Amino acid sequence: MIAIKITPAVFEYDVQSLVQAFYPGQDFQVNKEDASASKTIQVFFRDNEITAEISAKGLEFLKAQKKISVDCQDEAQRRIVKNELKKVLYELFVKDTGKELPWGNLTGIRPAKIPALMMEEGKTEEEIRLFMKEEYLISEEKLNLAMQVANKERQLLQNMDYKNGYSLYVGIPFCPTTCLYCSFTSFPVQRYREKIDDYVSAVIKEMEFLGEQLKGRELNTVYIGGGTPTTLEPEHLKRLIEALKSNFDFTTVREFTVEAGRPDSITEEKLMVLKECGVDRISINPQTMNEETLKIIGRKHTVEQVKDAFKMARKAGFDNVNMDFILGLPEETEEMIRYSFEEAAKLQPESLTVHSLALKRASRMSMNYGKYQDLKMENDSDLMKIAASYAEGLQMEPYYLYRQKNMAGNQENIGYAIPGKECLYNILMMGDYQDVWAVGAGAVTKLLSENRLEGKRIDTLKNVDLYIERIDEMIERKAEFFRGL
Repeated sequence: MIAIKITPAVFEYDVQSLVQAFYPGQDFQVNKEDASASKTIQVFFRDNEITAEISAKGLEFLKAQKKISVDCQDEAQRRIVKNELKKVLYELFVKDTGKELPWGNLTGIRPAKIPALMMEEGKTEEEIRLFMKEEYLISEEKLNLAMQVANKERQLLQNMDYKNGYSLYVGIPFCPTTCLYCSFTSFPVQRYREKIDDYVSAVIKEMEFLGEQLKGRELNTVYIGGGTPTTLEPEHLKRLIEALKSNFDFTTVREFTVEAGRPDSITEEKLMVLKECGVDRISINPQTMNEETLKIIGRKHTVEQVKDAFKMARKAGFDNVNMDFILGLPEETEEMIRYSFEEAAKLQPESLTVHSLALKRASRMSMNYGKYQDLKMENDSDLMKIAASYAEGLQMEPYYLYRQKNMAGNQENIGYAIPGKECLYNILMMGDYQDVWAVGAGAVTKLLSENRLEGKRIDTLKNVDLYIERIDEMIERKAEFFRGL
């Protein structure tokens, strides 16, 4: 147990993120007394001085201090304090652990966003690189990746009026089973079969309101995600998409994606419905091509079903298919990871999304940690390079990336695609380039401020039953925004 003391508490998130990155798998408590703690980390900012201390039973006491000339009364000043505080902490944690992090002290989830914003401001590449190294202590390898992605985003969006347009997300929170590592809100489809029709009706009602409010604005991308949208029956998929097209102007839509996701939810009939309704990009997500791992993580499909689903997608006419993989899954070795990508390469997908396992507290694995703590779950830069080499062999380039807390090996999630087959929605949403309106249970609308920093979020209830029952309230949450314009 690590005891963390933070003053002021406004910096709590960033301190926690760094602690979790340097001391993965260890429990911690914030601003609580705990006599059983094996290590205590104290962070203070007062009188324009940052003080960070580490004390541990039987180990040398470590301390670092730094005087700065700003306080944290306003947002701009607070950001400066936060970054200086993270540098001090990073220096201390490197001394304590003897290791450095590939992403340095960067705790934000959008590493490419910082250089992208600086490019918009007219900064040179040299200025951006110097800033990233001095401010975030980032490794050369990860800096090169962030710069490459930022440049790719800029190239892909140069002919799109994304600032005046918007994207649309539709959430389908049903899955065949819940994976061991998953913290997304999802509901077992078998238990909710009788309520799916009511759920689709509620989503359509929300669509009808939103479509009316957004008339005259240009819709750029549409993404139906989850959960697993293809757990819906063909008739529900058709009804949902037809309602989408009757309530929103699709003449300006550049990309229409549906997460086919789990191979055991895919049928030829469903794929034909998606194709006939104008869906032009799907994702089939095995996460691994090793049967042993699939059983451990609670997936009920086989590797053969992945291959069959992919062949069905090609037969249905899809020429833009993504595959998701996760590095750091339980008991996966380097050889197993290579095997997964070798099998994927045989299928020739247009894009690969490579995730680093990030254990969230709401996942079954985290909530039952004692049961799974002996499982080996590792990731590092070398394993990420294996994925990158297979993507390169498929003529793919990195085009978007993001990070989460508790990522295995302090790595990243990254999308690779053949040029021309990138997912624009991923770029627009993860890069905070435009408003993303969302409908469905647990769906979060993100509305940006002018500087692409903190904007407004409008959420919906995660529970399917409550979402259906209180759909008028979900609509009212959006109506409040439009009344305030």
